[in-house]
This record gives sequence, structure tokens and C-alpha cells, in this order.
Amino acid sequence: MRLPQSSIRPLSVFLIQLPIISAILVFALAPANAGTGAAQLTASPSIMRFGSVDVGQTESLLLTLTNGGATSVTWSQVSVTDAVFATPNLTLPLVVPAGQSVDVSISFTPTTTGWTGGMIAFSGSSSTPTLSVQVGGGGVDNEAVTAAPSTLSFGQVAVGGSASLPLVLTNARHWAVTITGIQISGSEFSISGVTFPLKLGGQQSVALNVNYAPQSAGLNGGSLFVSGPSVSIPISGTATTSAVGQLSISPASLNYNSVPVGTTDTLPITVSATGGSVTISSDSTNNSQFVLTGASFPLTIASGSSKSFNVAFTPQNSGTISGSLSFASTASNSQKEPLTGVGTATPYSVNLSWNPSSGATGYNVYRSTTSTGSFARINPALDSNTAYSDSTVTASTTYYYAATSVNSSGVESSLSTPVQVAVP
Repeated sequence: MRLPQSSIRPLSVFLIQLPIISAILVFALAPANAGTGAAQLTASPSIMRFGSVDVGQTESLLLTLTNGGATSVTWSQVSVTDAVFATPNLTLPLVVPAGQSVDVSISFTPTTTGWTGGMIAFSGSSSTPTLSVQVGGGGVDNEAVTAAPSTLSFGQVAVGGSASLPLVLTNARHWAVTITGIQISGSEFSISGVTFPLKLGGQQSVALNVNYAPQSAGLNGGSLFVSGPSVSIPISGTATTSAVGQLSISPASLNYNSVPVGTTDTLPITVSATGGSVTISSDSTNNSQFVLTGASFPLTIASGSSKSFNVAFTPQNSGTISGSLSFASTASNSQKEPLTGVGTATPYSVNLSWNPSSGATGYNVYRSTTSTGSFARINPALDSNTAYSDSTVTASTTYYYAATSVNSSGVESSLSTPVQVAVP
């Protein structure tokens, strides 16, 4: 099940909402059962916190409804106290067999700035207990801390195994923001790589890892709630008892022919998943002269399917250049694509000619990189010709040339008026 994308935003400027959030935590309503001795109905999480969401944008979280009783339960009605909360794609009646669970997507679409709290109640016949869940979220206009990616999907991970995906939190402000901690819903998920509390300076980022270690088969949903800026990141994964997918890249390596320095050549690659679906969260290269193009992550490749991308090579200097491309994914194997290219410098030469000077037995040629700078002689010996070819120039440089004449007594004239030549 794939969660909808959302734009996670912080609470509006200087919202005094922490007491309200605390109040929700303190006075959270336990799931209400209408009858005694009825099915044991629970919701996880018992409180859904959407954090800060852009006005008009939607964020969705998974709610797990569990029937711990001995008989099945049928819910035929869902009611919400505020229309900003909804249960999209839910088909009623909803039947939960004894001892089983179902996952329901709950969405939050704020229409105004500020905090909104409410309740979502699942009910049925008089014999079916009503299950109520407290929900809350804040509508904002401007973001303080952003999460990349804004939602995490682990795809399929084997029961008893584990997977890790990177998450980057960035302070979009020009002043510091303090992250006091991260609260996780979903026992299968954890974080590593950073210690809180943490102060993020203006425009700074921090990278951490989100880990998924399922213990039983099925869809797992949860969220990371970043305290301080109030950012909520939906997370999900599917635990499977079947084989976890592997990733393969074709061709086995990319080799670029001679590419002029400063220009770009591209070659295609195909990434395939076998034995199970694979979710790719990001790519990386160890040489910035190679760049993957045409990809948007996170990306899930179904088992037996492939995706094609291009790798661009833009040499910055001449000679053989090497690198490698790798992917962060949920695959049980790791793949690294070797990359090799040859940067070539386009040969240039400047051809000069001048009118002969009376009484001259030879000429000297001088060059400078500025019109008023020091000129240096570039011909190795006195030249009797009235033409000269300079093949020692480099690309993207402007040169200034001047010539002198030398008579039979060895007397050299002053420099001629310089001429400017720009080498592309």
C-alpha cells in the first residue's frame, strides 16, 4: 500500500501550540467500547498526530484497527468531528475477523492556519462497540524544517530481516531551529545516526537513518514526529515471508569514448528487480563528473520489472576518468556500477602573420594574457618568416600578440600594436 505524497510544514510563526499538543497527550481518549464483554478493539496509534501541513495540502497516515476478540466485527459507519480529517478509499462495511487487523488511511487537509483537533469514530450495529481515535494537526503557510523524502516506503522486507533508508531534515529558515526529539509510532521502526536535542542553524541539514525490522508478515505503517518544528513523516513497509528482491544493473559497466572537456555524453542503464519488489531511496556517485538523470526517488520496482535511466558524463579535464554509481535500496544485495570515460582537450592553434619590415633580418613574436601585462617571447629563435603558428594555447583563454623586427646589427624594434585572440 503506497501512502500519498505530502508536503510537511511546521506550525505557523510562534504558534503557542505545545500546551495544546501536551493536552492531547495527557487527555487522550482510550478506544471506547460500547459494551462489556464485547470484542477487544484497539487502534494503533491511539492518537494520530499529523504535525504541520501546508494549507490546502494533504498528509496521510496509516491507522491499524485490531480485533482481539473471539468474534468478527463489522463497522458500517465512520464519523469525523471536522471535515479536514477523512478516510479516503475506505469501503464500508469494514469487516475485521477475530484476531486480525486492518489498515485504514487517515488524511488531514487543513483549510486554515492553526491547530485543529478532532475525533474519528468507527461504529456499526448496537452489538458492535464504537472505536474512537483522537486526531490532530496544524495548518501552516511557511515551512521551517523540511524532510527529504517527505514520506518513506520500505517496500518488501523479509520477516526477521531489516532495511534502512536515509532521511534528511533541513532548516529552511535563516535562523536556528531546535529539534528536541523524534517520536516514532510503529514498533517495527527506529532511527539512528543522530542524537537529540539538536540545534539546526539557518539553511543547515542533518542526515539520519530510518530502520525497519519487521517481526511478522503484513503491512506496517507508522510515522516519525519531529518535536520542535512539528514535522510528521509517514513511513510504511511490507513484511514478507517470501524472498526479498535483488537488484541488477545492465550493462555491467559504462565506458564512454572520448568526450571533449566541458561537453556531456550520456549512456543508458537498466535497473531490474528479481525475486521480489525493491524500493530505491537514492543514488550516489563518487565522482561528480558522472550524474544519474531521469530518476525520481523513492522508486519501487516490482519483481520482474525494470526501469531505465541515463548516466551523464561531463569531463572537466583531459585524460581517463573513473567513478562508480550505487543505489540505496531495500534489495538483499548491493550493486555498484563502474564508470569510465576519457576527457579530451580540443587542440587549438593561433596563426599569425604581418607585413615585412624594411631592413629586417628576422622577427620575434611575443604573447601575454592581458593587454597591459608583461609580454614574453614565444618563438625559440629569430624567425625570418612573416608568419608564425602558436600551438601552445589552451581553451577558454584570451591572448594578446605583438611582434618586433631585428636588423642585421641585432637591434630590435619596439613591440607592434597588440592583437587580441580569444580561444574558444
